[in-house]
This record gives sequence, structure tokens and C-alpha cells, in this order.
Amino acid sequence: MTPENIFVKMQSSIKNTDGTSAFDRHNLQKALDAGEKKANDMNVGVTMCITDAYAQPILMYHMPNANMVSLELAPKKAWSAVAMKMPTKDISDQIQPGAPLYQMGGMLDGKLASFAGGNPIIVNNQIIGSVGVSGGAVEEDQAVSLTIVNYILEGLK
Repeated sequence: MTPENIFVKMQSSIKNTDGTSAFDRHNLQKALDAGEKKANDMNVGVTMCITDAYAQPILMYHMPNANMVSLELAPKKAWSAVAMKMPTKDISDQIQPGAPLYQMGGMLDGKLASFAGGNPIIVNNQIIGSVGVSGGAVEEDQAVSLTIVNYILEGLK
């Protein structure tokens, strides 16, 4: 069995309390709907991206009123949350001059996002995916991202 097949089997075994896969398109669509509602409540347009544990995009939505740049940044935030195993809001302090990971951002050719809006989805201390949101102020992106993460996690209880 290939590593991809193993991951697909593992991913499909992560079930919601109703027995459906947490990574089922319909479930992830509902998570993005919750994120869109949060964004609309804050009157902001965003792009939202949900990835698997390898930071490969599974589902992405660009609200009609979102900035074009958010199409580029949302997946980068999601990738960064998986790659660094932490929320992107916590990366910035680590890559500043004099910090332990200084120069990492430059070494990754701009792929690393180091501002709020990217969050890993963690179950039993394992990253099972991530969410990246871009388009609003960083606090708004973070709030929408956490809304999506929490929606996914609530289904797993």
C-alpha cells in the first residue's frame, strides 16, 4: 500500500459523532459555511482553505467580496500551520532578527506565512489538517479560522 493510500484510509477513519467522515466534502462545506457566517457577521470578505495533514488543499472558498491577494495567502497560512505545527500567529516571534528561526521565511521563498489566520486541526496531539483564512485584518482572519477549526473539532466529540 502506498503512503497516499495509507493516509486516505487514515483520513477516512476520522469520524464525526454521526459516523460520517470529518473530511467528507459535505462536512467541510458546513465548516466553511460557519466561517462565512462569521466573516459576514464581521462584514469582511475572506478566502478560506482547509487542508489535510500534509497541507494539501481539500476545499477552498473565495467570498465574492474578498481581496484577490487572499487567494494566495489563505493556502500559505494553512500550509504554514502544518509545516510549523503551530498557529501562524505564533510564528512571527520565532523568525525575527535574533530569534532562533531567523531567516526561515526567506529560505522558504515566501511560502511561510507568519501572521494570524492559519491554524492546525489537532486531535489526540496529532495534526489532522489545517485551516488558512485571509482577507480581513489579522484578528478577523484568526477569528474566522478558529470558527472553522472549532466546527470540525465539535463534530468529532
